[in-house]
Amino acid sequence: MTEYEDSMKEIKKTMGLVMDQFKAIPKDAVAPEWDEMKKYSFSESKIPAKYRELIGLAVAASIKCPYCVYFHTQAAKMNGATDEEIAELALLTRFTTGWSSILHASSIDIDEFKKQFDQVAKHMQSGPK
Repeated sequence: MTEYEDSMKEIKKTMGLVMDQFKAIPKDAVAPEWDEMKKYSFSESKIPAKYRELIGLAVAASIKCPYCVYFHTQAAKMNGATDEEIAELALLTRFTTGWSSILHASSIDIDEFKKQFDQVAKHMQSGPK
């Protein structure tokens, strides 16, 4: 059996079917793509699965990918994310992208921004005021 055939067999065993996305890429790319998906979507890693999927959902929402939004929403729920956590994530995603737009459109100096934030962090880490 070839590496491609082995990967397709393992995908079907793991997922119950081979999704079209694996059929849409070159055959020699299937094994490495599957290895990454298997490692970072279906195995334990340094970041717990629920948080990985919430991160994926935030990115997916930012790039406005309906496939990724669906995948990561469902995977986050499969890994214990609540509707309330997903709602908060949606707000945080909008919050981050909104401030990014303001900072870029206003041409805020990045070095000055970093210095200011470092001062904020030092102040906040010193405890309640």
